[in-house]
Amino acid sequence: MIDYEQFFSSSAKRMKASEIRELLKLTRQPGIISFAGGLPAPDLFPVEEIKELSQLILDREGTVALQYGPTEGDMVLREELLKLSQKEGVDISLDQLVIITSSQQGLDLVGKVFVDPGDIIITGNPTYVGGIQAFNSYGAKMIGIELDDEGMNITLLEEELARLAEDGKKPRFIYVVPDFQNPSGLTMGLGRRKQLIDVAERYDLIIIEDSPYRQLRFEGEPEPPLISLNPDRVLALYTFSKILLPGFRLGWMAGPRRLIQKLVIAKQAVDLCSPPYNQAILGEYIKRGLLEKQITKIVAAYRDKRDFMLAKLEEYMPKMDGLKWTHPKGGLFLWLTLPKHMDTTVMFPKAIEKKVAYVVGRAFYPNDGGHNAMRINFSYASKDEIDQGIQRLAELVKEA
Repeated sequence: MIDYEQFFSSSAKRMKASEIRELLKLTRQPGIISFAGGLPAPDLFPVEEIKELSQLILDREGTVALQYGPTEGDMVLREELLKLSQKEGVDISLDQLVIITSSQQGLDLVGKVFVDPGDIIITGNPTYVGGIQAFNSYGAKMIGIELDDEGMNITLLEEELARLAEDGKKPRFIYVVPDFQNPSGLTMGLGRRKQLIDVAERYDLIIIEDSPYRQLRFEGEPEPPLISLNPDRVLALYTFSKILLPGFRLGWMAGPRRLIQKLVIAKQAVDLCSPPYNQAILGEYIKRGLLEKQITKIVAAYRDKRDFMLAKLEEYMPKMDGLKWTHPKGGLFLWLTLPKHMDTTVMFPKAIEKKVAYVVGRAFYPNDGGHNAMRINFSYASKDEIDQGIQRLAELVKEA
C-alpha cells in the first residue's frame, strides 16, 4: 500500500474540502428541498440572448475569441466594466482592472500573493466559507471579528488590531463582504464603511472587498463601494455568477495598480487567461445594455422570494427565546439563529431525513462558533418549495 500522504506539500495538507460542497452531495437525494447552495435561479438565465450572442461572436471574431487571450482580459469587456465602475464612483483606470475566472479564483490569488504560512488576516465572524477555504490553503491564521447589525464590529476590530500591534504583529489584510454579507445577509452603512477605511489608514492595512452581489439590492439606497472611498487601499472582487449566470465562470478584480500587476503575474501561472470566448460574449452583452435589464429582472424575482420566505418563517417557526433571523436588503441569503443549546450540525442528519437542507453555521467561522446557526438560501427554490421547506425546518426546530 502506497502512503500517498508523503508526496503532498504542506499547503496541500492544509487543504480541506468545502463544507458546503460536501453537504451539497447529500442534498442530491430525491425529494430534498435545498436551501444550502448559493445557487441562482436557473429559470432566470438569459439563454436565448446568450445563444444569439454566441453565434454573433463566432461569426464576427471566431478565430480570435477561440484563441488564447491576454491575462488582463478582453479589452471590450474591461472597458465596459470600467464604465460600470465609474458609474458607482470608483475612480480607476483600465490597468487597475483584471478579468478573473470568477471571484473564487480572485480569493485564491489574494491568498497566493499576500499570505505566507502563519500570517494573520482579519475576517468577519462569521464570514464567507470560500474565503476561509482559500486563505487556509496558504497557511493564514484567521482572526474573526464578531458582527453586529451592520457587519464587522469596528470597536472589536480596533481592540484586536491594538492588541496585535502591542505584540509586534500586523495583519496582511482585512477581508469583508460589505453588501448583503455571506452568510448573514447584513449590509454595512456608510458610517461603518468610513470607520473601516479610517482604521485601515491608521493601521496601514489593505482591505479585500468581496462584492459578489452588491447589485442585487431589494430596498433602500446603495451604499458606496469601499473602493470608491479609498482606491489606494482597497482591492475589490466581483463576479458574474450571481448577477448574471455562473456557468461562464467570470469575474473581475479592481484595485491599486501595483497590486493588480502582481495579481496578473500570479494569474499567469494559474490559467494564462480566463476563457476569451466567454469574455467576448459578455463584453457584447454589457455593451448592448442587457446586463442592467437582467439585474432588474433578477432583483424583482429574488425580492419576491425573500419576502415570501420571511413571511413563511414568521408563520411556521415556533416562538421561543433565542430564535431569530436576519432581514437582508438584498443578495441571496439570510441567517437563522437558534437558542444556544441547539446545534445545527447535530440537527443536519435529521433535516436530511425530513428532506430539507441548509448550511451549518460553524462552516462560516474561521476559528469556532456558529453551532446554533444556519445559512438559508432563498434564490434557488420555488415558492412551493420554500413553503414546504420552511415547514420542515420549523418541525425540525420544534423537535430539537
